[in-house]
Amino acid sequence: MSGASPSPASAQETRNAGAAGPGVLDTQPGRGAGGAASGAVRKGWFTALLRRVHFFAGILVGPFILVAAVSGGLYALTPTIEKMVYSHELTATSTLVGMPLADQIEAAEAYVGSGASPVAVRPAPEPGATTRVMFTDETLPESTTRAIFVDPATAEIRGNLPVYGTSGALPVRHWISDLHRSLHLGAPGRWYSELAASWLGIVALAGLGLWIGRFVRSRRGRRDLLRPNRSHRGYRRLSGWHSAVGIWVVLGAIFLSATGITWSTFAGANVTDLRAAIGGGTPALDTSLHGAADAGGDHAEHLGAMPTAPTGAADSTTFDAVLATAERINVDTGDVEIRPPSVPGTAWVVQEVHRSFPTEVDAVAIDGTTMQVVDRVDFADFPLLAKLSRWGIDLHMGTMFGLVNQLALFALAAAITTLVVLGYAMWWKRRPTRGFAAAPARGALRGAPWWGVGAVLVGAVLIGLVLPLVGYPLAAFVVLDVLLGWRARRAGLRPSDG
Repeated sequence: MSGASPSPASAQETRNAGAAGPGVLDTQPGRGAGGAASGAVRKGWFTALLRRVHFFAGILVGPFILVAAVSGGLYALTPTIEKMVYSHELTATSTLVGMPLADQIEAAEAYVGSGASPVAVRPAPEPGATTRVMFTDETLPESTTRAIFVDPATAEIRGNLPVYGTSGALPVRHWISDLHRSLHLGAPGRWYSELAASWLGIVALAGLGLWIGRFVRSRRGRRDLLRPNRSHRGYRRLSGWHSAVGIWVVLGAIFLSATGITWSTFAGANVTDLRAAIGGGTPALDTSLHGAADAGGDHAEHLGAMPTAPTGAADSTTFDAVLATAERINVDTGDVEIRPPSVPGTAWVVQEVHRSFPTEVDAVAIDGTTMQVVDRVDFADFPLLAKLSRWGIDLHMGTMFGLVNQLALFALAAAITTLVVLGYAMWWKRRPTRGFAAAPARGALRGAPWWGVGAVLVGAVLIGLVLPLVGYPLAAFVVLDVLLGWRARRAGLRPSDG
């Protein structure tokens, strides 16, 4: 979204604006944009700064945002794509009442062989669906398990696929997810997604500020800022589409930026620490069997009798017993995952994995020997920030409201892709015949009051504490802009001069 460039009234104005930067008609020697004498406090300095930030961030970070938008739009549809591609594995042959989990698990163990024991089981969430019995597989990447899909009515093996993480993503969704998150480049590739997520919000906010400024100043043509004027041609037509599309999706772009940051390497860790510091962290389930009586805290009122015996063996019959116990405590949805203890002295975990509305992510830890509750966590007891984070992530991933959510995300991603393409097309229309790009005038802060420069610089540093890939480059940009303005003033140049 932009509003960075008022539409030129004539071809001559367009040429002048192209020399000084989009929307800057610098026709008076010795005076900066807005008619203020060089070195004087200039009204509109903040708008000039927004214009430069919007322009340069859009130009430099646009490719990252474009890739993130295209891959994100595709990812939004993957829950539906997954059901189509893996319909055989996900669908049972009958909707009859299923066998006990023990029988299904034993069928999966016989299929895998080598005495393997499951590390997690997801019972069929509804009639006609299959049960997932998951095993470790050293040939698979980290956080990936081997899932055996079992027909709960007949114990027939319906498929064998790798699944990734707590989301249970199957290969197609995981491949697209990894493309969106890291371009399949591992940890270094995640810098791309952090750049895209962080700067998308900055570009959107700067564009929103410019759009509001144009809307307030405009006496006629306000309607054109809400929908493109089809009578316009050339640059004005591109700018009209850019502004109109941008204002309708700006809140969605800011939402994607804010929620996407939570997955990032540097900013994501900072956000997690900040939430924990202000009491907004997601409650953790205590699975310790020794000293659990002292767990207390937020979950003290939920604790049952404290076990004294070690956990039960992870045999197939224990899965049924643990699930039955959890259903009596706080598990009331079919979408659950049962995990046996990963190390001695810890409890079994039954975790709801229901991601559509209403959110169901309750969890309970159970001693496998005594079937006593060790700890429980209920979504209803989450702090508000933890709830908002859960809802934001599920909306971002397209699981909150099913197909409607997925289509809305796809449309939003398509709109952001369009904005990036339109932004480059606008630059191309005003591309210079010599020198640097048709950028907004240098020294945007040249006419700013000292407190304005200080406020912007301090704000950039504070942002950098949470979003390092945004705040520190932004602070460097502010310092450079002030130096360029000072250099231009010493040389007696206009802000738009080279």
